[in-house]
Amino acid sequence: MRYFIQSLYLVLLLTFTLSSNAAKVEYPDVKLPELNSGKTIDLKKLRGKVVYIDFWASWCGPCRQSMPKFNDLYNKLSSKGFEILAINLDESKSDANQFLNNYPVNYTVLYDANGLTPKQFGVSVMPTGYLLDRFGLIRYEHKGFRNGDEKELMKKIQKLLSE
Repeated sequence: MRYFIQSLYLVLLLTFTLSSNAAKVEYPDVKLPELNSGKTIDLKKLRGKVVYIDFWASWCGPCRQSMPKFNDLYNKLSSKGFEILAINLDESKSDANQFLNNYPVNYTVLYDANGLTPKQFGVSVMPTGYLLDRFGLIRYEHKGFRNGDEKELMKKIQKLLSE
């Protein structure tokens, strides 16, 4: 019985520690070129802004829904210090550009030719997004996309913008 109580205590302590540290994880170092201009963007230079990092690809069905919704969020909140970096994971830039012709966005689109960034972040589902606070800490991870998810994301973004 004593072993069971000690094990339970350890599990509860670990759970509390992981959940309380979830808002204190710093993102990996990200320096990627813009999809078309090739200009390198360094995520660290966006400190002071609330940033949503969106991993997407042209073959991703839910990305067809999410990107127009994210574009609306960006258009509403960019003047308040909100930024989106969409990191494309296609093997071919032309696939990404064709997708963007059908689903244009006003925010920055980066291209990861080597596919290293999703590994650094631990991306396992497409699309996956990470919401960073003004200090560069990951405060929220979002996997997949369903209609209405943008409303929950809007609340989280507004909260971080007001902090």
